[in-house]
This record gives sequence, C-alpha cells and structure tokens, in this order.
Amino acid sequence: MKVSYQWLSQYVDVSEFTASELAEKLTRSGIEVDVVESRNKGVNGVVVGYVKTREKHPDADKLSVCTLDVGQGTDLQIVCGAKNVDTGQKVPVAVVGAVLPGDFKIKKAKLRGVESQGMICSAKELGLNDKLLPKEIQEGILVLPENTPVGEDILKVLGINDEVMELDLTPNRSDALSMLGAAYEIAAIIGREVKLPDSEQGIMHSSVKAAERISVEISAAEQCSHYAARLIENVKIGPSPLWMQNRLMAAGVRPINNVVDITNFVMLEYGQPLHAFDADKLNNGHIDVRLAKAGEKLTTLDGVERTLEPHMLLITDGVQPVALAGVMGGLDSEVTEGTTRILLESAKFAGGSVRKTSRQLGLRSEASLRFEKEVDPQAVIPALNRAASLMASYAGGLVAEGIVEKKNGAAEPVQITITLQKINDYLGTELSSLEVKAILTRLHFEYEEQEKWTFTVHVPSRRGDITREVDLIEEVARLYGYTNIPTTLMNGVTTPGSLTPKQKVRRTLRELLTTSGLHEVMSYSFGSPFRADRFPGLYADSKRITLALPMSEERSTLRTSLVPHLLDVASYNRNRKTEDVAVFEIGSVYVTDEEKLTRLPQEKHTLAMLWTGKRRSVQWNSKAEAVDFYDLKGVFEKTAEALGVEGLTFTAAQPAGYHPGRTAAIEAETVSGRSLLGYIGQLHPELQKEHDLADTYVLEVSLDLLYEAARGKTEYKGLPRYPSMGRDIAVVVDSAVQVGLLTDKVRETAGELLESVQVFDIFTGERLGAGKKSVALALVYRHADRTLTDEEVSEVHARVVAALEESFGAELRK
Repeated sequence: MKVSYQWLSQYVDVSEFTASELAEKLTRSGIEVDVVESRNKGVNGVVVGYVKTREKHPDADKLSVCTLDVGQGTDLQIVCGAKNVDTGQKVPVAVVGAVLPGDFKIKKAKLRGVESQGMICSAKELGLNDKLLPKEIQEGILVLPENTPVGEDILKVLGINDEVMELDLTPNRSDALSMLGAAYEIAAIIGREVKLPDSEQGIMHSSVKAAERISVEISAAEQCSHYAARLIENVKIGPSPLWMQNRLMAAGVRPINNVVDITNFVMLEYGQPLHAFDADKLNNGHIDVRLAKAGEKLTTLDGVERTLEPHMLLITDGVQPVALAGVMGGLDSEVTEGTTRILLESAKFAGGSVRKTSRQLGLRSEASLRFEKEVDPQAVIPALNRAASLMASYAGGLVAEGIVEKKNGAAEPVQITITLQKINDYLGTELSSLEVKAILTRLHFEYEEQEKWTFTVHVPSRRGDITREVDLIEEVARLYGYTNIPTTLMNGVTTPGSLTPKQKVRRTLRELLTTSGLHEVMSYSFGSPFRADRFPGLYADSKRITLALPMSEERSTLRTSLVPHLLDVASYNRNRKTEDVAVFEIGSVYVTDEEKLTRLPQEKHTLAMLWTGKRRSVQWNSKAEAVDFYDLKGVFEKTAEALGVEGLTFTAAQPAGYHPGRTAAIEAETVSGRSLLGYIGQLHPELQKEHDLADTYVLEVSLDLLYEAARGKTEYKGLPRYPSMGRDIAVVVDSAVQVGLLTDKVRETAGELLESVQVFDIFTGERLGAGKKSVALALVYRHADRTLTDEEVSEVHARVVAALEESFGAELRK
C-alpha cells in the first residue's frame, strides 16, 4: 500500500512530522515501511505556461517556435520538438535557470539559429512515471487542464512536492489497505483525531427514485452478504480533475476517466472496491448475484473470454454475466465515452470465494486483493455514497434518490472483555487504568469500564484482525511502545530444551555420514510412477498414490523409495563431469494398501545412501580405486556401531531393483525383536545402464526401525594390560556356506577368550574341487586379567576347529 503524505494530511494533522518520521513511528508500532520515496526527482523552477502562438521553425521541419505566457509579464520564445504542442494549451515550462531531474539545468540556447528561452516539458522530463499516463501523453509534452492558473509552480499543480510511504503489510492488517485505515493508524500513534470525508456532500438528487429503475437480487447468499447499488444519470465521461489524477498516480494507479478514476479513488480512500456498470447495457437495470453455471463464459475487461466454473461468483443482469464478483468487470457492460447512466456497485463478497476465483483465473487486481482479505462491512454504504457524490461533482451526474440493496444477515459486532491485570501480566508492565483508557481512545475503540479495572471493548468493524484478548493486548503494547516494555527474566516452572531420541539419531546420522565423505541431499517427495515400478524399495506392496493436479508426469506420484531420486542426483552430476558421487538422504516415503484413498497414507521415515565412481582418485604413487560393496557396508557398520545397534547381520537377498548376486538384507535387534532394517547392494545392471552410471551401490533402511534398534550407549574399555596370542586357520567349505555364519560359530565356541576374528582371504579354484571355497580366518585371543598360556589357547582353538567341522563339514586346509 502506497500512502501519499499530502493525501494523508487531509484526514489527520501530520504537520509536525515529516514522512520519514512517520515511517519510523509506523515501523516501530508494527507496520513496516519499506521505503519513503519523494515524488520530486529534482524539479525546480518549472511553472505553468500558456501557448499563445505556434509557428513552424524556418529551418527545421520537426521543430516549432512557440510564444508562451508564463506569468512573468514578458512572453518567452521557446523552440519545441513535440508533435502535440499547439496554440491555446497550458503546459509545464522550465524557464531559464530551472532544474530538471538528473541535475539538468535550463539555459538560453539557439536551435537551428532560433533563440529558445526555456523548455516545454513532458511528464517523463518532470520525473513522473509516464507509464501511468495515456499513450498520447507519454509520447509528447504534458498538456494540463484549461483551468490551470498560468505561472503556478508545477510542483503544486501536479502534487509532485510529495512523499510516498510504501507499507509492507502483514495479511492480518487489511484495514491499512486504505488511506482512512492508514490515517487511523497514524492518528493513534501520534495522538490526533481523524477527519472523515463527508460521504454525501454535493449529491445532486434527481426526481427519479433508484428503486424504480434498478433492482438487486442475491442468489448466492453464502458468497455475498451485502450488495448495494446507486443510479447516476446524465453522466458526462471525460478526464477526472487533476488533483484526483495526482492522488491516483501517487498510489501507483493509472487515471482513465472521471467515472473509473472516482471508483479507484474511493477504493483507495475507504478500502472498499466499487464497480461502475453502464446501466443501459444491463437487462432492465437488474442485478442478480449468483454462482456460475458449468461451462458459462464471460469476456472480461482485458478482452479475454473466460470459461467459468460453478464455484465462481458472478454479477449478472438476470440473463447473462456482466462481471466476476470482486475480481474484474465484463467487457459488454463497461463504461465507455458514450455512457450516460451509471449503476454503481458496492458489496461485501466472501474473501475465500474471490481468492479462489482470482487464483484459478490468474486475475489479480487491487479490488480482489482487498476482498480476499475481507473488507469492512460498515464501509459498503459510505463508500457508495462518497463515489456518488464525486460523480455528481466531477461527472455532472444526477444521483437517483435512494439506495437499492440486499442483505443476508449482519456481522456480529466484536466485544472483548479484559482486565487490567491480564494486560500487565502478559506484557510484564505496570500500566495504570488511565494509560490503558488513553490508548483505547487513541485507537478510536469504544469501551466501558467496569469494576475492578475491567474493560469491555467494542472493536470497530474496520479492525477485523482483533477477535481475542491477546489481539487487544497486542494493540496496547504497540501503542504503549515496544521499547517501553521492560526486559524481565522469566519466572515460574521452565522446561530445558533437549532433543528427542529420534532427533538425536538423525543428528548422529548426519554427523557420521558427512564425516565419512557423503553429502546430504534433499529431493522431491513426488516422483514418476515408472521409476517407482523399476525400484519399489522397502515397500514393494504399497499401492500407487497419484496426485490430483501434478506439476508434470515426472512428479505425479508420492514416492515409495528415496533411491530413484538419489539416482537422479547421480545422473545429474555425471552429466556435468562429476562421476564420483557419494550422497545420502533422510526423508519420508508414503505407503498405502488402498487402490483409492479413503484415509491418509502412512508416512515412513527412511535413510538412503548411494555411492558410485571412485573411492580414491589416481595419485603419483597409487592407482585409482573404484568403490565397491564393502565401502558402503563399512560406512553403515560404523554408523550402526555409534548408534549402539546390536546384532547387526548381512544376509544374501534379491529384492527388486538390486543386483541379484551382490545384495544383502540388513537385520538387527530392535525393541520388538529381530527385524529387517532394509537392504544394501549394487544397483541392478539394467538400472545402471538406464542412468548411464558405473557400478553403483545403494542402501535403504527404515529409520523407524533404526530408532528402535539404536541403544545410544557408548561403552569405554581400558587399554589391554596383557599380551594377545594369534592363530590363523583356513577351512574348506561348500561355496554356499555364508562366511558370517563361520565367524558367528567361532565367537560362540571361543567364548570370552576370543578378542576378534577377521576374514583375511577367500580362495576358490580347481585344486579345491567344484563347489568349494577356502576361507582364511585370523583369530586373536586375550584374557583381561592374566597372560594366557599356549595350552589354554591350543585347547580353545581346537574346539573352534572341531565346531566348524561339525557344523559346516569344514576341512582344515594344510
């Protein structure tokens, strides 16, 4: 909202304050002022001149030699190149010594041998926003109204000596989307009265009664609670007065003609949008406010034919649509140069209805902006009368007697009862009853004081944002001054902030994975159904969840796995010559067992990792090394160990989307028992080829189960005081025997004397026979309290070998 300082001064006395000072006070009281802009861009010494004569330049076809009276007693001769300059015009003249924007100083000059004693100015040369002016004025000099006094300072004539405050309003302060709303706010801050305009001054009533010529009906009561109309006849369409054009341009609105300008002026003044129909283009002057019919069409003022939907609110003449209620008028009923009878509309439309229509059709206007945020229901009639009186004064209209209106219920006035004690308790202040009453008076809030310093406050309808006690307390705080509220320590019971167990797990995951060299990514929650079918992830049985209005086919379903999005990340980087990619994502996937949703899908928290390319690049003393399964497995094992996960195992598996021979299922002990956390393995070769990736390894686990598995305990052990003893064995077993089962049996048999067991070699070959493999294990024995003897170690080691032979048919390789 742009607030002109000069315009504001008509409603409240601000003579003691500059625009910058008012902006500072507004900002400190809760309405931020983005910028204070001066309309004078450096104009000085420009006056109104009268073109007495215009002759063609003797030596230039495109120049004219003009004689002008500028009120200095002596006529000036000025050479002008504008096409539209002519005898009898009133124009802005920069006399010798004047200054124009850009510090351009006017001097005497000779143009093609003819002396020029100044310059006739265009709007752009005066620093005005010429985009707000008609095209014919943009392309030539600025022609002023005939009644403009000769010699008058142009700063006064065009209202240029003004400053404009641009308010950055929050959605709840729709009351400040008007000059009167801004005036109420300023008046409350500086302690002044508000001077309201006389909404019925100058109305010239005709002998005609409005109810005899026009009628109103509301068929959509929920979307329109009040519709009022007035009839103005004998209207003469022409330019609006210059002072009104100046006000509109200061607010960033283009002047069009007197009727349209008056509706815009009153909208800016009261915050109540109005619309003027050509009454002769309506069916018997009838208005029916109803919802659109499916497929119904309306050509709006911008010349676009729009197909309407049943939820859109229309203004009709009982036969056909003539306007989109609260959004834009129709082309067929617009005011033109030949219009003589006006049906003037003022209404209260439901904000939700206007917002939905405006957004769906892509039509945003100053009117829809105000209706969306709800207008003051008490301003409907005053704004209507104000516009009618201005049309009588500046469009020569005769206003028919009476207002034709329909109402559907009345808005209940808001009353809030609050105690002085509660205000002080909330703010930490010691305000007196007198101070609170003074603030309510400055806000123009009527109140009644009851016993024990209790106030019943009657909130004016213009302040729709105040509905609760806390809203009223905020108003007291704003006007009292935030800087005046003391800073105090909190008292009472406080709860120290801390992370929940799940938050701790997520934070630990991020720290460990990033220190392991992976980068965190965040991807869309929406994906492609094709990608979901190719890689279903942990929830292969989930039904597809399709969006009603997807952005594209690639973002048309809710994801059931994070991995397809990580593949997109890897492909994106590979296409840009970054082939070594190590990333992870912590996010949600969505699953359901319903073909057609009747309830919300389940949100499953998930962790996914992807690693492709090289673990180490080539160096002068080493070769490049490609990443493999065990790199990703090692990162997860280290992470699980830090989280305190117990009983972690990896067993061969063949889930969809993974390499059938290089994939493992991850299991661990959780609160509910042993559970499948997820899968780790190489991506299926076909998927690697589709994404043009080298060998790629992925992991996806359920975070919900990982939360249960995470014990979060860190155990500290002292450094060993006694020496260890090592034994190596190599056993030949069937190829199908899992190495993990061998190591588990070793730990189970050796008991507490075994410190560690590690696989250091696996060998297959013809010498071992078909279907056989050799597994070499390094065992380390140690006792915490004494030195072990060879006999003790040999006895335990022999039991280990025997257990392997008995359980797996292992043969000791010699």
